[in-house]
Amino acid sequence: MSPSARVLGIAGGIGAVLTGAAAAAITTGRWRRSGPDPLLDEPLGRLAPDRTSTVAADDGTPLAVDEIDPADGGRPALTVVGVHGFALSQQSWHFQRRDLASLRLPRVRQVYYDQRGHGRSGAAATDTSTIEQLALDLDAVLRAVAADEPIVLMGHSMGAMVIMELAQKNPERFAEQVCGVALIATAAGEVGARGLPRSLLSKYNPVTRGVGELAGWQPGLVEFVRASGGQLTRQAVRRLAFGSRDVSPRLVDFTQEMLAITPVRQLVNFVDTLGSHNRYAALAGLKHAHVLVVGGDADRFTPYSHAERMAAELPDAELVRVRGAGHMVQLEQPELVNSHLIDLLQMCSGVNGGRSPRRTWWWRR
Repeated sequence: MSPSARVLGIAGGIGAVLTGAAAAAITTGRWRRSGPDPLLDEPLGRLAPDRTSTVAADDGTPLAVDEIDPADGGRPALTVVGVHGFALSQQSWHFQRRDLASLRLPRVRQVYYDQRGHGRSGAAATDTSTIEQLALDLDAVLRAVAADEPIVLMGHSMGAMVIMELAQKNPERFAEQVCGVALIATAAGEVGARGLPRSLLSKYNPVTRGVGELAGWQPGLVEFVRASGGQLTRQAVRRLAFGSRDVSPRLVDFTQEMLAITPVRQLVNFVDTLGSHNRYAALAGLKHAHVLVVGGDADRFTPYSHAERMAAELPDAELVRVRGAGHMVQLEQPELVNSHLIDLLQMCSGVNGGRSPRRTWWWRR
């Protein structure tokens, strides 16, 4: 039985004896690299959904949506919706998708979609490549596939910024339907002030366009290196996306594959909206929801100080510091992230009773 099966068998199975965080404490040591790559046989990006559909955004842009039902066929108590980050796709939620399907207390239905301009969804025009538009797209997805049930939103990086914008635009939805929010490896503002220098967030910088806004590459070089399978791109992905030196090579390859799906010039259009992102005021729209803030303290894109600032603005939020993890923390340390997601889901469904006091957790692999 895999570590995930043990965690979920305890946390979601026999009477929910332990919460997700407590169960993770038992299995943390099992993720230390000792010997063969533990992900050698992991079907990264190849999990089949129960249903696929296309949701039309308000302007008609097609959004690719996958749905996953509880593995045991039971009735879900909640719907979890994952909103991925910049230059990625819904596949970036691989381990959450895999493990939450086995959860029994509570059972959850999962919804993942590709944001416009990413993955299998339609292209984004220059004037629609904004966090504001992406929030309208999220709202369209919620109306189409999760109109009536309680919702927990998970956002990674830019995806969490989209959730903040939706909370600002539609606080009523959060007061009435969204019972929990997970903000993972993200920032509420000042993206260029801490972490990446603001010069890397300018589409007018000729050396750092496209994916280069976040990695220092020129678009023509990126396309060439991707096409040739050179090592420059792979090394840069490993250094910029992950914190651990012993990260599985398969995770690096998987992340590189996601980055390769979306054309570089399509991503250029989103640079301005990332550079101007400032939604600290929007956090007030989350006051009715249970909030989980997760940050890796080796994140080069959105340093852990951003997580601390958001948690300070949300005094009832749970703040989780994942030591040694980089920007792709949900891939790099999935057992730990999932354990806290399970706690959030249990809290929202009433398994753990009422709201717990704010806690800060430190985990080291």
